[in-house]
Order: sequence, then C-alpha cells, then structure tokens
Amino acid sequence: MEQLKGLILSGGKGTRLRPITHTSAKQLVPVANKPVLFYGLEAMAEAGIAEVGIVIAPETGSEIERAVGDGSRFGLRVRYILQEEPLGLAHAVLTAEGFLGESPFVMYLGDNLLQGGIADLVAAFREHAPDALILLTPVPDPQNYGVAELAPATAAGEPRAVLRLVEKPVQPTTDLALVGVYMFTAQIHDAARAISPSARGELEITDAIQHLVDGGMRVEPHIVRGWWKDTGRLEDLLEANRLILDTILERIGGELLDCRVDGRVVIEAGARLERTTVRGPAIIGAGARLYDCYVGPYTAIGEGCEITNSEVEHSILLEGCTVCNLDGRMESSLLGRNVTVRRGDSQPRAYRFLVGDNSDLSIL
Repeated sequence: MEQLKGLILSGGKGTRLRPITHTSAKQLVPVANKPVLFYGLEAMAEAGIAEVGIVIAPETGSEIERAVGDGSRFGLRVRYILQEEPLGLAHAVLTAEGFLGESPFVMYLGDNLLQGGIADLVAAFREHAPDALILLTPVPDPQNYGVAELAPATAAGEPRAVLRLVEKPVQPTTDLALVGVYMFTAQIHDAARAISPSARGELEITDAIQHLVDGGMRVEPHIVRGWWKDTGRLEDLLEANRLILDTILERIGGELLDCRVDGRVVIEAGARLERTTVRGPAIIGAGARLYDCYVGPYTAIGEGCEITNSEVEHSILLEGCTVCNLDGRMESSLLGRNVTVRRGDSQPRAYRFLVGDNSDLSIL
C-alpha cells in the first residue's frame, strides 16, 4: 500500500459547547491543558503519517491555522482545506479530494480522542488492505451516532462483515457506534459522489460507506477496546480530561510555598502556589497563581490563571481565568478564557458552570 495521508476534520459550529464555541473552535478547547486537535495531530505523526490536510470552516479556520501553523512542531506537513458550509463528512472528503488524490488516507474527527492513538490501526489497514476500515465501539445511546450492523461471526479470527450503516437511527438495532476515525482508499471519492444528501441536508459518511458495501467492496470493522471520546459535550469533555489526567506523570516545575501536593500533579514552570493543596491527578499551567486554595482531582488549570481562597475540582479552566473568594466548591465546570468568577454577599455551597470567554460572574 502506498504512503497514507491524513485528513482531520476541524469544521463544525460546536453548538453543544456554546457559549465556549461562540468565540473559539471546539477542536481547540483544551483537555489536560492541550487542545483536543493536537492529540489527533500527534496520533497521525506517531502512526508515521507525514502529510495531513485539515478541513476548516470560514468561522474558525484562521484560529486553527494560527494554533497549528505549518505542522512542523508535530513533525507533519499540514495543508488547510476550506469547507465553505458544513454539508457532511462525505462532503468534506470531496472537498479534500484535490489534496488526497489517489492516496489511501486516515480520516480523523478533530474533536475526538482515542486511547492509544492510531498506529496499530494504521498497521492493520496496511496489512489487510481493505477498501475501508471503520472503527466501532458499543455505546449506551446509539441513536446519537452513526451505527453499524455486522454479520454473525464465522471462522475464528476473521472479521465480521459490515452489512448496514445508519446515521443516527430513531430505533437502533445495534449499539455499535462509528468512532470518529476512518481509513479509506480512493474508492471513497466515487462513493461520496454517488450518494444524495440525507434528510438533514448533508452527505453522510455512513451513506458513502454503505455504497461501498453495496458495491461489493471490502469494508472491515474494528471494535475499539480502549476508550474513545467525542468531546462535543461538556460531560464528555470533562470525562476526556479525567482520562488524560489519569495518564500523566508527576512533574513539579513551579514554585511552592507552604503547599501540599498529593498524587500525580504537573505544575508547569513559572507557576506559583502559596498555602495551597493540590490533589492529583491535576495540572497547573505556566504562570498560574494559586493562593490559599484547594485544587481537587481531575482539574486542569490553564496558563496565567489566578485562584484565591477557593476550591476547584473536576474542572477545566482555560488560560487567564480568575476565581476568587468562593465560599464553596466549584466542580464539574468549564470556564472559557479570561473568565472571572467571584463571590458576592451570599452564595450556595456548590457551583457548576459552562462559561464563555471574557465573562465576569458575580455570585449573589
């Protein structure tokens, strides 16, 4: 098989993460202080892929270009491909056809995280050389995903055949959802051209793959055994943050004065903590200032944040946030860049927030 290319889809409006995505691309929201998109780029590089196209939207494309640059920091050569309107994943493939040409390729949804990367999957794709390889995982709510129906198992070790794919079925007959990573040969371009828009007006990748199946092409399923997260919702983003933080190794690069640090904690260079307790796993970004506070497990504090006389747990704070004088614990929250949260005259004992960039909250 010839050299694979990579295609990362980083368009979409991120409606499920508003108001954060009113001012920022959903693929750049950080997990463990690193933008979600960067994990996909690193996975491409680790799998030996050198050329990557990133499909961008007019609204957020320039922000993604500034963040990623030419890709050299990841060991990649990156080209940006503008998709004028979000007309579906198969439409994105057609938009990128000039970049992809006749090359086989890996398509990766830029707001997804997959445990262990994709190196093993790329190796399997190279070895078995199917026309397409789809990743599947059991989910409790298959009606929210594209799902696959598989034929019964035959000989031991042989992959089950893909019979049918349906996008967001009203009455699912299977719980196997398509994970946001696909591997295709150039056959997918003709399949995408052959299909019609769905009821929601999009060219669905499930329909294009179904066209391959109906045409007798070999579509191989792979059941994902590790975790996978679509970070499009707050709950999934916080869960992804938890899963990534569970893998970190302790690293103390900042300044600590009369502090207690328990468990696996990363404190970046330039951070300063005074009279503060941090229970890992947690990460404190460069230049952060924490005074007389408690940071609980599964918390990511961004660069330049300041927390004073407050408790924060199981949360993500983007860069430049200020949290001060909370007489209670902030938990399961996501704060956008440069958000201020402070206590008023009276307040409840617990808080939960999803707050956009440049906000200023007074709790009364």
